[in-house]
Amino acid sequence: MHSSERSPFPSSSSSSSSSPSSSSPSSPSGDSPSLPVGSAASPASPAAPSGSRAAAETESVPPALLAYGWSAALAEDFAAHRAAGLVPARLVRVDRGSCEAVTGDGRVRAEFGAEPAADPSAAPCSGDWAALLPGPRPTVQALLPRRTAIVRASAARDSHGQVLAANVDTIVVAVSLATWPDLGRLERLLALAWDSGATPVVALTQADRATDAAEAQEAVRPAAPGVEVLITSAHTGEGVPELAALLTGTVALIGVSGAGKSSLGNALLGAELLATGEVRAGDGKGRHTTVTRELFPLPGGGVLIDTPGLRSVGLHGTAEGVDRVFADIEELAAGCRFADCGHVAEPGCAVLAAVESGELPLRRLLSHRKLSRENEWAASRTDARLRAERAGRLREITRNQRAMYRVRGRKR
Repeated sequence: MHSSERSPFPSSSSSSSSSPSSSSPSSPSGDSPSLPVGSAASPASPAAPSGSRAAAETESVPPALLAYGWSAALAEDFAAHRAAGLVPARLVRVDRGSCEAVTGDGRVRAEFGAEPAADPSAAPCSGDWAALLPGPRPTVQALLPRRTAIVRASAARDSHGQVLAANVDTIVVAVSLATWPDLGRLERLLALAWDSGATPVVALTQADRATDAAEAQEAVRPAAPGVEVLITSAHTGEGVPELAALLTGTVALIGVSGAGKSSLGNALLGAELLATGEVRAGDGKGRHTTVTRELFPLPGGGVLIDTPGLRSVGLHGTAEGVDRVFADIEELAAGCRFADCGHVAEPGCAVLAAVESGELPLRRLLSHRKLSRENEWAASRTDARLRAERAGRLREITRNQRAMYRVRGRKR
């Protein structure tokens, strides 16, 4: 929550780091309430448990919460809320004005104890851990600190981000093999995934519909350095056990509509719990069958979140994610003559030399430039210094263009 806003709850400070991709992730809905995130104990509250005490509190938590990822670290974060008579809960589904949450007593429908937030960054989302006031009308009073969050640019094109899921450990980026993979889109999704703080895995889905799955896998690997790339088919079961073995904790499925996310999710869940739909034969695109984000327990442990298909994936302060996706370019850049080399036309540029030699595909360099510019633009909308620098560069370009036109006019 921005410091300029007042929360209807007592102020609180986070006891752990915020999401790497945003200082304060937002909610999918602008009507969601503003809740204190990462509440800590007040001066009169007992200190958070440490060591064996936190472990003892974890052991005393019912299996229902343990199955959804409750841990000793969360027990420490929750200590002050427990002293206030609240109970821990995980939000498995967030709707407009209310949510479904899992507590030690099972699944409950809960309301939010706050008015809608002007800034959606403090709003709850699927995957959040919360402090819940039990009773006939359970109420979410506060959110625990988010370890990770998948954040994309808001569809409203404002300076806020949109949180797709919180507290995610593994992100499965689903890419359909029904058509040839779009490497630029994959790099964009991987930037989103890396910047969340979770570990990405690429699942090449619908292998039973592929012309040459192995060839597509080899084409995808250079666009996903440091990421496991698996060929899968929910229809035949190919690659599903291997993918399941890589998944830990809370797993989120992301990808465009028609990528086979829900079918793959059902294969991992071992049951038809997620709605699926047909895709067009021509371009492999499908209609939105997943319209909300919901957590489901996985048979081998952990939970799964299936997210709606992404029509667009705007970046929102994902500089670290872009660097991870283009680790090969970052490594080459260390050999450039100038430390601030832009890899455009500078002498002694090791990146351009790699393109000329064929070591680095030109497509990849152009994709890096595109995502870096987009990320810089997004950051400039919330950072006054970057905004001023960007405005200065635009003024300089305008002056240069005007000077060029004057010279051309005198030559006529």
